Amino acid sequence: MLDNKVLRNIYDFASVLVTAVLAVAVIFTFVFKISVVDGSSMNNTLFDGDKLILTARDWKVETGDIVVISQPNIYEKVLIKRVIATQGQTITVDASKGQVIVDGVVLDEPYIAAVTRVQGNMTYPITVPEGKVFVMGDNRNASTDSRDIFVGLIDTRYIVGEAVYRVGDTHLLQTAE
Repeated sequence: MLDNKVLRNIYDFASVLVTAVLAVAVIFTFVFKISVVDGSSMNNTLFDGDKLILTARDWKVETGDIVVISQPNIYEKVLIKRVIATQGQTITVDASKGQVIVDGVVLDEPYIAAVTRVQGNMTYPITVPEGKVFVMGDNRNASTDSRDIFVGLIDTRYIVGEAVYRVGDTHLLQTAE
């Protein structure tokens, strides 16, 4: 039979272990989430297989944020895109000039893989309604995003979180400002 000291040590170890598991579960349920990039639509910022740490969905969505979206789409998968315009902003994509224009200003986008040559099948200009955002992949010419009616404008209720850190990277992900 085990003596009281051994039983106490086992109990202490088990209670610490259970507390640690619960703390990790709470943190990764309410504070952080993990997502994996699937595809090349965010190259050269993110690559297929990259693991991302996301903040929980309790922040104001801003232009430049890289977000994970669970809104139903034809691919039946979660999307990772960059927010280009938020509610009230007007966006035009001019593929002939390789430009994305928000509120009359051509965006300076050093993060994109190549100039935007794909216009999509949306009709421009688009004014983003309340509670929605317009998103695009950084690999503009190989991304299905808000330019396509099969994805369209994103309801902010379907934004799971903002990608803030790539696992294995040495710095936080930069957003466009």
